[in-house]
Amino acid sequence: MSKEIYEIERKFLIKELPDDLDRYESHRIKQAYISTDPTIRIRQWDDEYILTVKGSGLMKKIEYELPITGEQFKGLWSKTEGNAIEKTRYIIPLDSGLKAELDIYEGQLKGFMNVEVEFSSTEEAILFDAPTWFGQEVTQDYRYRNTYLAKFGIPSKN
Repeated sequence: MSKEIYEIERKFLIKELPDDLDRYESHRIKQAYISTDPTIRIRQWDDEYILTVKGSGLMKKIEYELPITGEQFKGLWSKTEGNAIEKTRYIIPLDSGLKAELDIYEGQLKGFMNVEVEFSSTEEAILFDAPTWFGQEVTQDYRYRNTYLAKFGIPSKN
């Protein structure tokens, strides 16, 4: 059964990594895009497989997730465009009760890192005070969306 999610998030680059990453929950992610307009993604999250369709938007967007089988994932993989994205996601609790999702990329994006925080409301997102280890905010910069990273790689700094 698919589920509809409104995703409200802010995205940042990393100034410095938190200490002792190994103590946090982590997940291996492999994903690629069947289409980037509209966004249709397949993702392996540890041992689960998900087909996602995302609406447009930078900070707030709707997305639909549908669980698929490993066999379906493999069949769809040959239909993807751009480069695959491989990363380890660390779930880091924040003082505010929120969670930071720190992504450390591998493969063609090795060396790139970013962090996202999801919110329950736009107001909560606007009022969020980022921890000191967060770097520059890139929520409004399309070059840091995974669809862009898959097609063009790590953006050059302006």
